[in-house]
Amino acid sequence: MRHGVGLRRWIRAAGVILAGLALCGCATLGTLGALVRPLRIEAAQDRPAELRLGGGGLGGRMGLADAATLRLWARIENPNAFGLTLSAIDGAVYLEDTRAASVDFPVGLPLEPRLEQVIPLDVTLRFSDLPGLAGVVGRAASGNPLVYRLEGRITLDAGALGQPTFGPSTLLRGEVRAFR
Repeated sequence: MRHGVGLRRWIRAAGVILAGLALCGCATLGTLGALVRPLRIEAAQDRPAELRLGGGGLGGRMGLADAATLRLWARIENPNAFGLTLSAIDGAVYLEDTRAASVDFPVGLPLEPRLEQVIPLDVTLRFSDLPGLAGVVGRAASGNPLVYRLEGRITLDAGALGQPTFGPSTLLRGEVRAFR
């Protein structure tokens, strides 16, 4: 009889231990996203940013643009030991410390472990919507370089590890010259 009591205690103890381990395992599922390291993003040194003035000109006159396209080249590195997908980049672009545009890029870029890729990010700037950029347009049209920065958040898809978001932070910065 004594032998049966000891066996039941051992089974109960094992059940409590297993339940505790299961609870710990479930609690850490929510923190698996913490295992994902943020991507390294910087302006691609070998691909300069481009600002193309155009988009219909004001009053139909050549040389005065009411819109422009800003192409930023981003070098994106996955420092993780596993592949993941850069799902989105959202934030704002600034030219000469003036907010020029909001951005929301649904990227969907698969990134291999410990490798990097260079991608273009195209932003349309409508000067008619942003009167604060009038001076920036004048500087750009005269050929002077403009300082830009992209501030925002990145969202990743790391499969079973979740969809962590990093930021806000300055993702890219550099200089750009206008082309016609």
